[in-house]
Amino acid sequence: MSGHVPVLLQEAVRLLMEASAPAPRLLLDGTFGRGGHARALLKLMAAEDRLVVIDRDPQAIAAARLLAENDDRVTVLHGEWNDVLDSLPSEGIAGVLLDLGVSSPQLDDAQRGFSFSVDGPLDMRMNPQAGRSASEWLNEAGEQEISRVIWEYGEERFARRIARSIVECRPLHRTGELRAAVLRALPARDKGKHDATRTFQAVRIHVNNELAAIESVLPKLFARLAPGGRMVVISFHSLEDRLVKRFFRECSSPPRVPRSVPVRAESAPAAARLVVRSVTAEAQEIAANPRSRSARLRALERCA
Repeated sequence: MSGHVPVLLQEAVRLLMEASAPAPRLLLDGTFGRGGHARALLKLMAAEDRLVVIDRDPQAIAAARLLAENDDRVTVLHGEWNDVLDSLPSEGIAGVLLDLGVSSPQLDDAQRGFSFSVDGPLDMRMNPQAGRSASEWLNEAGEQEISRVIWEYGEERFARRIARSIVECRPLHRTGELRAAVLRALPARDKGKHDATRTFQAVRIHVNNELAAIESVLPKLFARLAPGGRMVVISFHSLEDRLVKRFFRECSSPPRVPRSVPVRAESAPAAARLVVRSVTAEAQEIAANPRSRSARLRALERCA
């Protein structure tokens, strides 16, 4: 777990352990990473409780299997969320945790290609054994497609200029080459954030199909919650958080009644209630772990 500092750890663990779902409890950590949240949960779980951990990163799975060797309450599933859902119960899960985005070990490992701060292979895949790398996509995609991805997923106002520069600088095989192509396209440096941040974020999201995966899995995991079970999601940028916020709002709002239906005294209740609308890291945590500054936690509880 070296180099990995779990974000909003105490709040996430408290919210999950306070869920009113009946014992024995089955908890799910859908983004194991290096297991910071999982280890904290195991310290508080009863002997008969169970924890399922999921990740698509082989390095994360290796760490998860080491944990499982020493704790028979842990079950490890390797793969994309939708690929492993059939291995989960169809209902009765007491708590789900999703810590979205890229992990510190992934960012800090130059060979993974997630960071513009150090030069390395331009990969960016959460699972290096599957799909196209960032290099493969950037060297094959058209300028218009690259521009769209950088604009939609990076919210980069100079997306067209950057896409044109990328095409002109191809082939790109190193993170340093992508960084140079981005800086070459920009008229002036952006104060407070590195100019390559939004482009690297956008390419990573696209290569890993992150937003579509989040949007797809949220309702499927919610459907598996037991009454009183909770879903806790930590997001790190606005695009992720919008998806989570919208889904939580839909679940916690009473079903809409068509205007043609007469209003009755008893309306259908909402499927869930918001436990936490939005929590961010406090100053002390941000000082100790600067990457927590953009983290936002939301929590939802399924109604009986």
